[in-house]
Amino acid sequence: MPQRHGPDRRAVLRGAAVASGAALAGGAFGVSTAHADTSSAAAEPAMYFRADWGARPPSSPIQVLAEPPSFVVVHHTATPNSADHSEAHALALSRSIQNFHMDSNGWSDAGQQFTISRGGHIMEGRDRAVPAVREGQHCVGAHVANNNSTCVGIENEGTYMDEGPTQALTDSLVATLAWLCGAYGLNPQEAILGHRDFNATACPGDVLYAMLPDLRNAVTGVMLSRGLEIGTRTVPVQDRPTYPPVPADEPSREFDHGPGRGADDFTR
Repeated sequence: MPQRHGPDRRAVLRGAAVASGAALAGGAFGVSTAHADTSSAAAEPAMYFRADWGARPPSSPIQVLAEPPSFVVVHHTATPNSADHSEAHALALSRSIQNFHMDSNGWSDAGQQFTISRGGHIMEGRDRAVPAVREGQHCVGAHVANNNSTCVGIENEGTYMDEGPTQALTDSLVATLAWLCGAYGLNPQEAILGHRDFNATACPGDVLYAMLPDLRNAVTGVMLSRGLEIGTRTVPVQDRPTYPPVPADEPSREFDHGPGRGADDFTR
């Protein structure tokens, strides 16, 4: 029996309607949030901040750029598709990712700005990620090689080569994408991309990557329903840095998730 290939188009759009409502805008996960009274902050989904999941302090200061990012990059974590959708599992996932990025990769902190668990729990990743979005600035991460200065990244728990994410994850992804595009004045149709659009990688998986057109449409619908401006500021395709081909002796499994840093990146 073939595996289910995740939410269909109607499910994605149905999730967008849920994400546009108050449930995701204010404490659906039982987390106390204090948001600024601005249009972009009003669209901020409830999430677990670094203190909630017990983040370690970064090993060196995190770079924040005044210029906002031009793209929102969708990733998968290339980890097992866990059936544990609990809060405890989600918070442990964030700790595990940070430990791996700092201790194995030698990075300053978690590479991605945001993480979404299969249970739909949204977590702040890299230090200063949320304050930067609220200020219209860019917290530079390590998640898309040679493009970290222009991309904000969302890690979605699981491996999506043969099956799609849960509906809970999809709903939270739409909410997070809408918040980021609204805060940064981006057009979802141009700004939302997958990791493989930049680097030699299978990330975010064939199924999740194929969902991107419907996700873009869902996010556009959410933004319009909130009265948020659909922006147009993006970097032309021809101006994007490219990542070199995968070396012949590089194990292909390393690129299930893909390279997070490259020669053009100035931070770890």
